[in-house]
Amino acid sequence: MFGKPTNLALKIALGVAIGGLGLSACVEDPEPARTALPYATGVEHFSPGPGAGWGAAHFPELVLGPPQGALNSAAAAGRDEVLSLGAGGEIVLSFEGLIMDGPGADFVVFENPFWIRNDPTQVWYELGEVSVSQDGESWHTFPCAAGGGEQPGQWPGCAGWSPTRVYDAEAMLPLDPAQTGGDAFDLADLGLEWARYVRVRDLLDDGNSTLDNVGFDLDAVGVVHSEAPPSEEK
Repeated sequence: MFGKPTNLALKIALGVAIGGLGLSACVEDPEPARTALPYATGVEHFSPGPGAGWGAAHFPELVLGPPQGALNSAAAAGRDEVLSLGAGGEIVLSFEGLIMDGPGADFVVFENPFWIRNDPTQVWYELGEVSVSQDGESWHTFPCAAGGGEQPGQWPGCAGWSPTRVYDAEAMLPLDPAQTGGDAFDLADLGLEWARYVRVRDLLDDGNSTLDNVGFDLDAVGVVHSEAPPSEEK
C-alpha cells in the first residue's frame, strides 16, 4: 500500500515530465545582495539615567539601523522608535566599518526634536554630548554649546536639536546630512582621521524619576564616510 506522494517525489516527477517534453524548468534568479545600510550595528554599553525606560522593551534594535521615530507624522515618537537615555544617561554604539574623516560631516546623530509652529528658532530639543573613540577606552568629545549658539534655535557641537527630514534610507546612499537632517559631526574638528565608536551622553543634571521618557531620545546614528576595518588575521 502506498501513501501520499511526498513533495520531493512530486518535484522529481515534474522534472522528469518537463525533461521529456524537451522543456527547461524556470528557475528564479536569486535576489541581488542588498547593500548594508550605513548605520550603527551594535550597542557596546548603555548606562541609563533617572527617568529612562521609554523604548527599553525594544532595545537594542530600535537604536540600530536607520531612524524611525523622527520620520513619523506624530509629534512624539513611539516606544518602539526611540530610546530615552534618562538624565545623564549614556550609550556607546559600534559600526560594521570605521567612521572615516572625509569632506564635511562624517556621521549624523538622529534624535526627535521638532520646530514649534514650524519656526526654526523655536525648537523642542533635548541635548546630548557626543564623543568618539578608536579603542573604546580613550574618548574625544565634541565641544557642545549647551547654552546656545549665536543663532537662536541652534546648539553647535551638540546633538538633539536638528530635526530629521523624511527620506528613503534605502536610497540615500551615501548619507547626505543636508537631505537627512539630524546633527552632523566632522572628525576633523577633533583632529581625528577615523573612529570606531560613538558615545552619546544626555546633558540633564537630574530627571523626574516618576517618568520614563526623560532626557535625550536616541533614534539612530548614521555614517557618511566609512571604510572596512583592517583584517586582524596575521
